[in-house]
Amino acid sequence: MRIGHLARTAIAGAALSLIALAAVAAEYPAPRRGDWTIKDFRFHTGETLPELRLHYATVGDPKGEPVVVLHGTTGSADSMLTPGFAGELFGPGQPLDAAKHYIILPDAIGHGRSSKPSDGLKTKFPRYNYDDMVEAQYRLLTDHLGLKHVRVVIGNSMGGMHTWIMGVKHPGFMDALVPMASQPSEMGSRNWILRRLLIETIRRDPAYADGQYTAQPPSLRLANVFFALATSGGTLALQKQAPTGALADALVDARLAAPPPADANDYIYQWDASRGYNPSPGLERIDAPVLAINAADDERNPPETGIMEREMRRLKAGRLFLIPASPETTGHGTTAFARFYKQPLQDFLQAAPKRAM
Repeated sequence: MRIGHLARTAIAGAALSLIALAAVAAEYPAPRRGDWTIKDFRFHTGETLPELRLHYATVGDPKGEPVVVLHGTTGSADSMLTPGFAGELFGPGQPLDAAKHYIILPDAIGHGRSSKPSDGLKTKFPRYNYDDMVEAQYRLLTDHLGLKHVRVVIGNSMGGMHTWIMGVKHPGFMDALVPMASQPSEMGSRNWILRRLLIETIRRDPAYADGQYTAQPPSLRLANVFFALATSGGTLALQKQAPTGALADALVDARLAAPPPADANDYIYQWDASRGYNPSPGLERIDAPVLAINAADDERNPPETGIMEREMRRLKAGRLFLIPASPETTGHGTTAFARFYKQPLQDFLQAAPKRAM
Protein backbone atom coordinates (compact mmCIF):
# COMPACT_ATOMS: atom_id res chain seq x y z
CA MET A 1 0.00 0.00 0.00
CA ARG A 2 2.86 2.32 0.84
CA ILE A 3 4.38 1.82 -2.64
CA GLY A 4 1.05 2.49 -4.31
CA HIS A 5 0.64 5.69 -2.30
CA LEU A 6 4.12 6.86 -3.27
CA ALA A 7 3.43 6.10 -6.92
CA ARG A 8 0.13 7.98 -6.88
CA THR A 9 1.75 10.94 -5.13
CA ALA A 10 4.57 11.03 -7.70
CA ILE A 11 2.11 10.86 -10.60
CA ALA A 12 -0.01 13.65 -9.14
CA GLY A 13 3.06 15.80 -8.55
CA ALA A 14 4.32 15.18 -12.07
CA ALA A 15 0.93 16.13 -13.50
CA LEU A 16 0.92 19.43 -11.59
CA SER A 17 4.47 20.14 -12.73
CA LEU A 18 3.53 19.51 -16.37
CA ILE A 19 0.57 21.88 -16.06
CA ALA A 20 2.83 24.58 -14.65
CA LEU A 21 5.47 24.01 -17.32
CA ALA A 22 2.86 24.00 -20.08
CA ALA A 23 2.06 27.58 -19.20
CA VAL A 24 5.67 28.46 -19.97
CA ALA A 25 5.60 26.54 -23.25
CA ALA A 26 2.44 28.36 -24.31
CA GLU A 27 4.40 31.61 -24.59
CA TYR A 28 5.92 30.73 -27.98
CA PRO A 29 3.97 30.50 -31.29
CA ALA A 30 2.28 27.27 -32.27
CA PRO A 31 4.47 25.06 -34.49
CA ARG A 32 3.69 24.76 -38.19
CA ARG A 33 4.15 21.47 -40.01
CA GLY A 34 5.53 20.63 -43.43
CA ASP A 35 6.70 17.76 -45.62
CA TRP A 36 9.19 17.63 -48.46
CA THR A 37 10.16 14.77 -50.74
CA ILE A 38 13.68 14.22 -52.07
CA LYS A 39 13.69 12.32 -55.36
CA ASP A 40 16.15 9.43 -55.78
CA PHE A 41 18.04 10.05 -52.55
CA ARG A 42 21.33 8.13 -52.59
CA PHE A 43 22.50 6.57 -49.32
CA HIS A 44 26.11 5.91 -48.29
CA THR A 45 25.60 2.22 -49.17
CA GLY A 46 24.85 3.12 -52.78
CA GLU A 47 21.17 2.27 -52.32
CA THR A 48 18.62 4.80 -53.51
CA LEU A 49 15.06 5.56 -52.53
CA PRO A 50 12.82 6.96 -55.29
CA GLU A 51 11.05 9.22 -52.80
CA LEU A 52 12.43 10.13 -49.37
CA ARG A 53 9.86 12.05 -47.31
CA LEU A 54 11.14 14.50 -44.72
CA HIS A 55 8.75 15.93 -42.17
CA TYR A 56 9.56 19.06 -40.19
CA ALA A 57 8.10 21.62 -37.82
CA THR A 58 8.84 25.33 -37.67
CA VAL A 59 8.31 27.91 -34.95
CA GLY A 60 8.40 31.65 -35.59
CA ASP A 61 8.43 33.93 -38.62
CA PRO A 62 10.48 32.76 -41.65
CA LYS A 63 11.95 36.28 -41.73
CA GLY A 64 13.65 35.68 -38.38
CA GLU A 65 17.19 34.43 -37.87
CA PRO A 66 17.21 30.70 -38.74
CA VAL A 67 17.87 28.21 -35.96
CA VAL A 68 18.11 24.44 -36.50
CA VAL A 69 17.11 22.07 -33.67
CA LEU A 70 17.99 18.36 -34.05
CA HIS A 71 16.38 15.61 -31.96
CA GLY A 72 17.72 12.43 -30.39
CA THR A 73 17.44 8.74 -31.27
CA THR A 74 13.83 7.46 -31.49
CA GLY A 75 12.62 11.06 -31.13
CA SER A 76 11.20 13.64 -33.53
CA ALA A 77 10.52 17.35 -33.72
CA ASP A 78 7.80 16.77 -31.14
CA SER A 79 10.33 15.46 -28.62
CA MET A 80 12.02 18.89 -28.66
CA LEU A 81 8.74 20.83 -28.42
CA THR A 82 8.47 20.15 -24.70
CA PRO A 83 8.07 22.42 -21.68
CA GLY A 84 11.56 21.44 -20.49
CA PHE A 85 13.27 22.40 -23.76
CA ALA A 86 11.17 24.67 -26.00
CA GLY A 87 9.37 26.13 -22.98
CA GLU A 88 12.72 27.30 -21.60
CA LEU A 89 14.26 28.51 -24.88
CA PHE A 90 11.63 29.67 -27.41
CA GLY A 91 9.67 32.20 -25.35
CA PRO A 92 10.04 36.00 -25.09
CA GLY A 93 13.50 37.02 -23.93
CA GLN A 94 14.75 33.42 -23.96
CA PRO A 95 17.90 32.34 -25.87
CA LEU A 96 16.02 31.21 -29.01
CA ASP A 97 13.13 33.67 -28.74
CA ALA A 98 10.68 32.74 -31.53
CA ALA A 99 9.82 36.40 -32.01
CA LYS A 100 13.34 36.90 -33.37
CA HIS A 101 14.22 33.47 -34.71
CA TYR A 102 12.86 31.07 -37.30
CA ILE A 103 13.25 27.68 -35.63
CA ILE A 104 13.33 24.58 -37.84
CA LEU A 105 12.97 21.12 -36.28
CA PRO A 106 13.35 18.26 -38.82
CA ASP A 107 12.27 14.67 -38.25
CA ALA A 108 15.40 12.73 -39.19
CA ILE A 109 15.32 9.83 -41.66
CA GLY A 110 13.71 6.84 -39.97
CA HIS A 111 12.06 8.95 -37.28
CA GLY A 112 8.76 10.66 -36.59
CA ARG A 113 6.76 11.31 -39.76
CA SER A 114 9.72 11.03 -42.12
CA SER A 115 10.31 7.94 -44.29
CA LYS A 116 11.07 4.81 -42.26
CA PRO A 117 11.08 1.01 -42.57
CA SER A 118 7.58 0.60 -41.13
CA ASP A 119 6.12 2.56 -44.05
CA GLY A 120 6.18 -0.75 -45.94
CA LEU A 121 9.71 -1.67 -46.97
CA LYS A 122 10.61 -3.21 -43.60
CA THR A 123 14.19 -4.58 -43.83
CA LYS A 124 14.39 -3.61 -47.51
CA PHE A 125 14.57 0.03 -46.42
CA PRO A 126 18.09 1.39 -47.14
CA ARG A 127 20.53 1.08 -44.24
CA TYR A 128 20.97 4.74 -43.42
CA ASN A 129 23.64 6.16 -41.16
CA TYR A 130 24.25 9.53 -39.51
CA ASP A 131 25.94 10.97 -42.59
CA ASP A 132 22.84 10.18 -44.66
CA MET A 133 20.59 11.74 -42.05
CA VAL A 134 22.62 14.95 -41.88
CA GLU A 135 22.82 15.26 -45.66
CA ALA A 136 19.04 14.92 -45.94
CA GLN A 137 18.55 17.56 -43.24
CA TYR A 138 20.98 19.90 -45.00
CA ARG A 139 19.13 19.49 -48.29
CA LEU A 140 15.82 20.18 -46.54
CA LEU A 141 17.24 23.41 -45.14
CA THR A 142 18.93 24.59 -48.33
CA ASP A 143 17.02 23.12 -51.29
CA HIS A 144 13.53 23.26 -49.81
CA LEU A 145 13.57 26.10 -47.28
CA GLY A 146 16.09 28.14 -49.26
CA LEU A 147 18.44 28.85 -46.36
CA LYS A 148 21.99 29.83 -47.20
CA HIS A 149 23.12 30.38 -43.61
CA VAL A 150 21.75 29.80 -40.11
CA ARG A 151 22.44 31.44 -36.79
CA VAL A 152 22.95 28.22 -34.82
CA VAL A 153 22.59 24.46 -35.05
CA ILE A 154 21.71 22.88 -31.70
CA GLY A 155 21.10 19.18 -31.17
CA ASN A 156 20.60 16.74 -28.33
CA SER A 157 22.09 13.23 -28.08
CA MET A 158 21.87 11.87 -31.67
CA GLY A 159 21.06 15.45 -32.63
CA GLY A 160 24.28 16.51 -30.90
CA MET A 161 26.23 14.02 -32.98
CA HIS A 162 24.46 15.31 -36.08
CA THR A 163 25.49 18.82 -35.05
CA TRP A 164 29.16 17.78 -34.98
CA ILE A 165 28.80 16.22 -38.44
CA MET A 166 27.04 19.31 -39.80
CA GLY A 167 29.91 21.48 -38.56
CA VAL A 168 32.51 19.26 -40.24
CA LYS A 169 30.68 18.79 -43.55
CA HIS A 170 29.22 22.30 -43.94
CA PRO A 171 31.51 24.59 -41.90
CA GLY A 172 30.33 27.84 -43.49
CA PHE A 173 26.63 27.19 -42.98
CA MET A 174 26.27 28.39 -39.40
CA ASP A 175 27.37 31.10 -36.99
CA ALA A 176 27.53 28.73 -34.04
CA LEU A 177 27.21 25.08 -33.02
CA VAL A 178 25.74 23.69 -29.80
CA PRO A 179 26.13 19.88 -29.65
CA MET A 180 24.67 18.40 -26.46
CA ALA A 181 24.92 14.99 -24.78
CA SER A 182 27.46 13.85 -27.35
CA GLN A 183 31.14 13.51 -28.17
CA PRO A 184 32.95 14.21 -31.47
CA SER A 185 34.70 10.84 -31.34
CA GLU A 186 34.21 7.38 -32.77
CA MET A 187 31.14 5.46 -31.60
CA GLY A 188 32.60 2.74 -29.42
CA SER A 189 33.13 1.55 -25.86
CA ARG A 190 30.07 1.13 -23.61
CA ASN A 191 27.97 3.45 -25.76
CA TRP A 192 28.22 1.15 -28.80
CA ILE A 193 28.45 -2.10 -26.79
CA LEU A 194 25.04 -1.52 -25.23
CA ARG A 195 23.53 -0.32 -28.52
CA ARG A 196 24.79 -3.51 -30.18
CA LEU A 197 23.32 -5.66 -27.41
CA LEU A 198 20.04 -3.78 -27.64
CA ILE A 199 19.86 -4.54 -31.36
CA GLU A 200 20.90 -8.18 -30.96
CA THR A 201 18.33 -8.77 -28.21
CA ILE A 202 15.54 -7.97 -30.65
CA ARG A 203 17.07 -9.57 -33.74
CA ARG A 204 17.64 -12.87 -31.93
CA ASP A 205 14.07 -13.03 -30.66
CA PRO A 206 12.34 -15.77 -32.74
CA ALA A 207 9.25 -13.54 -32.85
CA TYR A 208 11.27 -10.95 -34.79
CA ALA A 209 11.28 -13.36 -37.75
CA ASP A 210 14.10 -11.57 -39.58
CA GLY A 211 12.03 -8.41 -39.61
CA GLN A 212 8.98 -9.99 -41.24
CA TYR A 213 6.89 -10.17 -38.04
CA THR A 214 3.15 -9.61 -38.07
CA ALA A 215 3.07 -8.62 -34.39
CA GLN A 216 5.72 -6.67 -32.51
CA PRO A 217 8.24 -9.04 -30.83
CA PRO A 218 8.01 -9.13 -27.01
CA SER A 219 11.74 -8.39 -26.74
CA LEU A 220 11.14 -4.86 -28.05
CA ARG A 221 9.57 -3.67 -24.79
CA LEU A 222 12.09 -5.38 -22.52
CA ALA A 223 15.14 -4.31 -24.53
CA ASN A 224 13.91 -0.72 -24.61
CA VAL A 225 13.44 -0.53 -20.83
CA PHE A 226 16.75 -2.25 -20.12
CA PHE A 227 18.71 0.07 -22.40
CA ALA A 228 16.99 3.21 -21.09
CA LEU A 229 17.73 2.39 -17.45
CA ALA A 230 21.28 1.23 -18.23
CA THR A 231 22.28 4.31 -20.22
CA SER A 232 20.16 7.18 -18.92
CA GLY A 233 18.64 8.33 -15.66
CA GLY A 234 21.57 9.46 -13.52
CA THR A 235 23.11 7.60 -10.59
CA LEU A 236 22.07 10.13 -7.95
CA ALA A 237 18.60 10.62 -9.43
CA LEU A 238 17.89 6.87 -9.48
CA GLN A 239 19.23 6.55 -5.95
CA LYS A 240 16.83 9.28 -4.86
CA GLN A 241 13.93 7.80 -6.82
CA ALA A 242 14.44 4.13 -5.93
CA PRO A 243 16.63 3.72 -2.82
CA THR A 244 15.02 0.40 -1.79
CA GLY A 245 14.36 -2.87 -3.55
CA ALA A 246 10.62 -2.29 -3.37
CA LEU A 247 10.84 1.15 -4.96
CA ALA A 248 13.26 -0.15 -7.60
CA ASP A 249 10.79 -2.92 -8.45
CA ALA A 250 7.98 -0.38 -8.67
CA LEU A 251 10.06 1.72 -11.06
CA VAL A 252 10.83 -1.27 -13.29
CA ASP A 253 7.19 -2.37 -13.25
CA ALA A 254 6.06 1.13 -14.25
CA ARG A 255 8.57 1.24 -17.11
CA LEU A 256 7.55 -2.20 -18.34
CA ALA A 257 3.89 -1.18 -18.23
CA ALA A 258 4.50 1.85 -20.44
CA PRO A 259 3.80 1.59 -24.20
CA PRO A 260 6.78 0.09 -26.08
CA PRO A 261 8.34 1.63 -29.21
CA ALA A 262 5.93 1.46 -32.14
CA ASP A 263 7.94 -0.76 -34.50
CA ALA A 264 10.90 -3.10 -34.06
CA ASN A 265 12.46 -2.51 -37.49
CA ASP A 266 12.27 1.26 -37.06
CA TYR A 267 13.83 0.90 -33.62
CA ILE A 268 16.70 -1.30 -34.79
CA TYR A 269 17.47 1.00 -37.72
CA GLN A 270 17.44 4.05 -35.45
CA TRP A 271 20.06 2.65 -33.08
CA ASP A 272 22.12 0.90 -35.74
CA ALA A 273 22.47 4.20 -37.65
CA SER A 274 25.13 5.31 -35.14
CA ARG A 275 27.45 2.53 -36.32
CA GLY A 276 30.59 4.16 -37.74
CA TYR A 277 29.87 7.64 -36.38
CA ASN A 278 33.20 9.48 -36.12
CA PRO A 279 33.55 13.21 -36.88
CA SER A 280 36.93 13.35 -35.12
CA PRO A 281 39.15 13.28 -38.26
CA GLY A 282 37.48 16.45 -39.55
CA LEU A 283 37.25 18.59 -36.41
CA GLU A 284 39.80 21.12 -37.65
CA ARG A 285 37.41 21.96 -40.51
CA ILE A 286 34.86 23.42 -38.08
CA ASP A 287 34.92 27.22 -38.38
CA ALA A 288 32.03 28.23 -36.13
CA PRO A 289 32.45 28.68 -32.38
CA VAL A 290 31.22 25.65 -30.44
CA LEU A 291 29.50 25.39 -27.08
CA ALA A 292 29.40 21.69 -26.19
CA ILE A 293 27.01 20.88 -23.35
CA ASN A 294 27.29 17.57 -21.51
CA ALA A 295 26.21 16.28 -18.11
CA ALA A 296 28.77 15.06 -15.58
CA ASP A 297 26.65 11.96 -14.94
CA ASP A 298 26.05 11.12 -18.62
CA GLU A 299 26.28 7.33 -18.81
CA ARG A 300 26.95 7.27 -22.56
CA ASN A 301 29.54 10.06 -22.61
CA PRO A 302 31.34 9.78 -19.25
CA PRO A 303 33.61 12.79 -18.66
CA GLU A 304 36.27 10.76 -16.85
CA THR A 305 37.56 9.41 -20.19
CA GLY A 306 38.99 12.86 -20.99
CA ILE A 307 37.74 12.56 -24.59
CA MET A 308 35.93 15.89 -24.61
CA GLU A 309 38.88 17.86 -23.27
CA ARG A 310 41.17 16.25 -25.85
CA GLU A 311 38.88 16.88 -28.82
CA MET A 312 37.78 20.38 -27.79
CA ARG A 313 41.42 21.55 -27.89
CA ARG A 314 41.40 20.89 -31.63
CA LEU A 315 38.67 23.45 -32.31
CA LYS A 316 39.33 27.03 -33.35
CA ALA A 317 36.88 28.28 -30.73
CA GLY A 318 35.32 25.73 -28.43
CA ARG A 319 34.03 25.58 -24.89
CA LEU A 320 32.67 22.66 -22.87
CA PHE A 321 29.93 23.37 -20.34
CA LEU A 322 29.65 20.39 -18.02
CA ILE A 323 26.44 20.27 -15.97
CA PRO A 324 27.31 19.08 -12.45
CA ALA A 325 25.74 15.82 -11.30
CA SER A 326 23.01 16.05 -8.69
CA PRO A 327 19.83 14.25 -7.61
CA GLU A 328 18.00 16.60 -10.00
CA THR A 329 20.04 15.70 -13.09
CA THR A 330 19.16 12.56 -15.03
CA GLY A 331 22.40 11.41 -16.63
CA HIS A 332 22.21 11.28 -20.39
CA GLY A 333 18.69 12.68 -20.17
CA THR A 334 19.76 15.88 -18.41
CA THR A 335 20.15 18.02 -21.52
CA ALA A 336 16.47 17.57 -22.37
CA PHE A 337 15.93 20.19 -19.65
CA ALA A 338 17.27 23.56 -20.74
CA ARG A 339 17.05 25.09 -17.27
CA PHE A 340 20.43 23.51 -16.56
CA TYR A 341 22.21 25.49 -19.31
CA LYS A 342 19.89 28.30 -20.42
CA GLN A 343 22.11 31.12 -19.14
CA PRO A 344 25.41 29.76 -20.58
CA LEU A 345 23.62 29.28 -23.90
CA GLN A 346 22.31 32.84 -23.80
CA ASP A 347 25.78 34.21 -23.04
CA PHE A 348 27.37 32.12 -25.80
CA LEU A 349 24.90 33.24 -28.48
CA GLN A 350 25.24 36.89 -27.48
CA ALA A 351 29.02 36.64 -27.89
CA ALA A 352 29.05 34.54 -31.07
CA PRO A 353 29.73 36.83 -34.05
CA LYS A 354 27.35 36.89 -36.99
CA ARG A 355 29.33 35.64 -39.94
CA ALA A 356 28.81 36.81 -43.50
CA MET A 357 26.54 34.59 -45.61
